[in-house]
Amino acid sequence: MPARLRPVASVAAEAILVGDPGRSLMLAQELLEAPKMSNHARGLWGYWGKTPAGRELTVQATGMGGPSAAIVLADLAELGVRRAVRIGSATGLDPELPPGQLVTVSEAHPWTGPGRPEGGAVLPDAELTEALARRLGVEARPGSVASLDTLHAELDPMASSALGTDVADMQTAALLARGKSLDVAVAAVLVVSETSAGERLDDAALEACAKRAGHAAAGAL
Repeated sequence: MPARLRPVASVAAEAILVGDPGRSLMLAQELLEAPKMSNHARGLWGYWGKTPAGRELTVQATGMGGPSAAIVLADLAELGVRRAVRIGSATGLDPELPPGQLVTVSEAHPWTGPGRPEGGAVLPDAELTEALARRLGVEARPGSVASLDTLHAELDPMASSALGTDVADMQTAALLARGKSLDVAVAAVLVVSETSAGERLDDAALEACAKRAGHAAAGAL
């Protein structure tokens, strides 16, 4: 039994991972028929059920930041998860990315401290990423992400400009790297929830974007 998750229902071999517990509930209700809560330990809400196509699927919250996400993925791998898609929010760094844009992650760069690179780029699972891109079509574009251990808004302008990626978040790089070490195929699709200039997506629009990404992820898995 994993040390952190305490499943009280089944865990599927395929999973959708989100940071926010509320988003995990929303996507479970959107994607699964009669979802059952599989975990509530540590506030990391997880759900299991079957899609309308009859496939088992887990939707699991990973908490905030890379360390939490990596630990949750390790527990899920111990419980039998072999493929996973992260659905998360990100700050758009490319000025051409509007709020609400979906980005399929082509590579992730871990950054630490006040904007310092930590190792090289981490790549997602190619097959799963391609399946996601097919499902999303023109609704999404590929892009690179800098995964920070602090909020993007807390970086000074010089550090922010040094990131050199399309978007920034707090956990994609950690999930991709941990997935490789666990032999779990991991891909990610991110919603641009705000721009570097401070333009934000409202809650209803963010939820709609997450649902579109969730349906694509469920189909890709």
